[in-house]
Amino acid sequence: MEIVTDPSMCVPPAGGSAVTIGAYDGVHLGHRALLSELHERAQSDGLASVVVTFDRHPATVVRPDSAPKLLCDLDQKLELLEAAGVDRTVVVPFDMERANETAESFVTGILVEGLDARLVVVGEDFHFGHGRKGNVALLQEMGSTAGFTVDGVSLRSDQGAPAEPISSTRVRNLVAEGRVEQAAALLGRPHQIKGPVVRGDQRGGAELGFPTANVDVPAGICLPGPGIYAGWYERPDRTRWESAISVGYRPTFYRDDGLLLVEAFLLDFSGDLYGEQARVSFVSRLRDERAFESVDALIEQIGRDVALARTRLVAD
Repeated sequence: MEIVTDPSMCVPPAGGSAVTIGAYDGVHLGHRALLSELHERAQSDGLASVVVTFDRHPATVVRPDSAPKLLCDLDQKLELLEAAGVDRTVVVPFDMERANETAESFVTGILVEGLDARLVVVGEDFHFGHGRKGNVALLQEMGSTAGFTVDGVSLRSDQGAPAEPISSTRVRNLVAEGRVEQAAALLGRPHQIKGPVVRGDQRGGAELGFPTANVDVPAGICLPGPGIYAGWYERPDRTRWESAISVGYRPTFYRDDGLLLVEAFLLDFSGDLYGEQARVSFVSRLRDERAFESVDALIEQIGRDVALARTRLVAD
């Protein structure tokens, strides 16, 4: 997949492009259904499939106090888009200047001049540009003179009763509630976070007998609600280890002043993980976080957590 990080340097693909636009946070099954349609239409018309996305979520600029926690960072998003078979991704830097850009200017500069768009596929409720004044109707109006057609598609729904559209907001809510199995059903994979392994209290190995990797997750990333989970720890060399994962404040040792930490105990692993970039995937919630009356009681429970995590991951 070709990645363009400076839209002003875009060279239109030979023969034109089929384009979709959006934040694409999480690249969930709803996104992937749209991308699949884009890819099929592009292939049938001899066009390059292109995703136009942003280097940050636009909400972090236009409404930072209420911006959502993200399901993935930019690198993860690009990996997921490549896996979806996209030919090119254009990463648009989003700042206040871009936020104040008119929808018409965005279409002319990015879609027409930068990509020679012949087809634009977006969600039927898609909005863009200053004041969110751009929509499917505007795209269709501009496309009629600029030479591209527009397809506003319905968001894919799940199989629940009643069925609901799959959206990044919905997935974020499930993750924040600790409902990682349900989130995975909408993502098409377990929710994953990443970050460097840093030193914590160093209590896990010496005091508890379960040494953990303390993963420093960026503040803007969506974490599962406090609790104990079964999941996978992936090392930079792509080897994966079954893990029991704690997301929480360690209430047995801290009452009101504990920091929220992500700590993974790698089953059957021995070695030094400090400093490496880790990826942690959440497969199943095991239990709520709670304070124990004694360290011994906590150790006994951790042992049960590890055994249960091993059982839950057998089929994964």
